[in-house]
Amino acid sequence: MAIIAHITLIGWIIALVMNNGNKNELASFYIRQMLGLMIISFLLYFIPLVGWVLNLGLIALWVISLIGALEGQKKLVPIVGEYFQDWFKSL
Repeated sequence: MAIIAHITLIGWIIALVMNNGNKNELASFYIRQMLGLMIISFLLYFIPLVGWVLNLGLIALWVISLIGALEGQKKLVPIVGEYFQDWFKSL
């Protein structure tokens, strides 16, 4: 489920639904990480040029998160990962 959460919005929704009944700690961790990255990406869409450049940085954060999920470890994305875990702790 942690890996599925990284595959587009539809993958994130599937992981969220699958994790809803029987909570998996690792899946919940990455569902929160990806929700935060998707929200930031959406907000950057409205900032011309600068937002596009910053979205390249988000791709790097996505890769870091995906590597952590593939390894089965909880890896916070740099700078904002702790905030995502706090803000979305109900997921």
